[in-house]
Amino acid sequence: MSTVNPQPLWQPSREQIAQARITTFQTWAAEHHGAPAEGGYTALHRWSVEELDTFWKAVTEWFDVRFSTPCARVLGDRTMPGAQWFPGATLNYAEHALRAAASRADEAALLYVDETHDPRPVTWAELRRQVGSLAAELRSLGVRPGDRVSGYLPNIPQAVVALLATAAVGGVWTSCAPDFGARSVLDRFRQVEPVVLFTVDGYRYGGKEHDRRDAVAELRRELPTLRAVVHIPLLGTEAPDGALDWSALTAADTEPAFEPVPFDHPLWVLYSSGTTGLPKAIVQSQGGILVEHLKQLGLHCDLGPEDRFFWYTSTGWMMWNFLVSGLLTGTTIVLYDGSPAHPDTGAQWRIAERTGATLYGTSAAYVMACRKAGVHPSRDFDLSAVKCVATTGSPLPPDGFRWLHDEFAENGADLWIASVSGGTDVCSCFAGAVPTLPVHIGELQAPGLGTDLQSWDPSGKPLTDEVGELVVTNPMPSMPIRFWNDPDGTRYHDSYFDTYPGVWRHGDWITVTSRGSVVIHGRSDSTLNRQGVRMGSADIYEAVERLPEIRESLVIGVERPDGGYWMPLFVHLAPGSALDEDLRGRIKRTIREHLSPRHVPDEIIEVPGVPHTLTGKRIEVPVKRLLQGTPLEKAVNPGSVDNLDLLAFYEELARKRS
Repeated sequence: MSTVNPQPLWQPSREQIAQARITTFQTWAAEHHGAPAEGGYTALHRWSVEELDTFWKAVTEWFDVRFSTPCARVLGDRTMPGAQWFPGATLNYAEHALRAAASRADEAALLYVDETHDPRPVTWAELRRQVGSLAAELRSLGVRPGDRVSGYLPNIPQAVVALLATAAVGGVWTSCAPDFGARSVLDRFRQVEPVVLFTVDGYRYGGKEHDRRDAVAELRRELPTLRAVVHIPLLGTEAPDGALDWSALTAADTEPAFEPVPFDHPLWVLYSSGTTGLPKAIVQSQGGILVEHLKQLGLHCDLGPEDRFFWYTSTGWMMWNFLVSGLLTGTTIVLYDGSPAHPDTGAQWRIAERTGATLYGTSAAYVMACRKAGVHPSRDFDLSAVKCVATTGSPLPPDGFRWLHDEFAENGADLWIASVSGGTDVCSCFAGAVPTLPVHIGELQAPGLGTDLQSWDPSGKPLTDEVGELVVTNPMPSMPIRFWNDPDGTRYHDSYFDTYPGVWRHGDWITVTSRGSVVIHGRSDSTLNRQGVRMGSADIYEAVERLPEIRESLVIGVERPDGGYWMPLFVHLAPGSALDEDLRGRIKRTIREHLSPRHVPDEIIEVPGVPHTLTGKRIEVPVKRLLQGTPLEKAVNPGSVDNLDLLAFYEELARKRS
């Protein structure tokens, strides 16, 4: 692996290295905290993981983190899970997110774009005023620190205001995008028992309006803990009976009051894919997210007040939370609500052009779709402001690196390509962007500062230039403080720490190269990851198997060598049923209505049966391995399967498709 692509695709100039914020930070940290002054990023990273306490203390000082109550020390207990960060300290995330209002009141904090692609600014002063008004109203509704506040919202300014107002009062934010079906939302929100629900009446996508009032009514009926529902009339409808009007709650000119909360106080709840049951309700802390995102956005992404930060995302994906944190660095963030390819495949590039984005983030799948569709971004759009194109959601294939580089180079542009990888679990990146390092085709530049990322074999031996499990051997501040409804921590422990005790195992296959770069090979488990969004098979089974013709089903996501993603749904039919066009249509319609369009499979295939473990669990990982071409004897332990003969069907299918 280390000899592949010896020549970098991109190399930062001396001027770019000198001007990067991470360079300035290293010089300052060398003077004040004993960081290495020489050796560049490699030396800085080594220091950051060997001197973990000192590194994170330096981060809080460099970014002027304002503690209402100072900490006794940086790490009280570094044992994973359960590391104690900055014990005794209090602060508020929202206070930091709105700091730029003091010096840049009339500049844009948000640029909101819908499918017309015309940006509409929200100034720092206006954002702060709305947050202040809404936070006061939440308090008057009885919302107290620790109460959960939920949003069934698209990527609109109101969602940002609601999140920040919730954080200001010490509440716990959680959100789902309105393309989620009511049942899927309830699987998430019921777990955390929200007291307030922010909703829209519908949303626009692909040039069409989608009315969600029936779904909202179902959420109201099925969430008995709600004290208030706030109506945002995105489609112009009247507020339903008993709902509060958004404009009334955000009309006052009220200075925000920021509740000082402990460093490990919950900030928000994110959700895992729900592969083996209900989605995991992942709780991350105000302080942990604050310092991790300052590091990631301010140092790795090199963002500051002069930048504009656009990432295509939805409120149901962690990248939305990550995007909102751009405010922490004083950056203008771009919110796009709409289809990624409306009215044409070049839509996202047009938005980057019209908003003057300096860092534009998207999915690897979108990059490959543009390549296939013959889009020429740098030729057809003015992208002169773009310094970096970042991708996540799935590994960017080598052809994606080459295509992006060549498209911009043809017009004389010097493009930094940052393929990054992390997870909902930490709401950040394990590896990816470093503005001072070269970019090699198909590789992430390096592990993040403070992140001791390694590749391990099954016995826990570190590997170099070989494929192994992605592990993190020291705690990160944004690791979950807990899962909701996991009182003894068993589910949290079993999710990440059951393979290597005391060491985080993420569930990705990776290679750490001799150069220190990282290659991601896809999931080492059965999590579905489509268009950058992780989804759960359990949700699909629950929807599909409501149909009387379906005895059982199995859904698999397979990463293709060309960067594509194939998600077939295998169905075992009830006696007398036939997989005709009518049934195929009803299966797709059921999934779309109960879950989302993203959950609809690429192909529906009839199978003679679904294999299980001896304890009755559907076998997903071995089938995925078979479909990726792994021989049967290496894909599964024969003694663990209830009907080994069934696997022969999937092995033969893989052979035919190869």
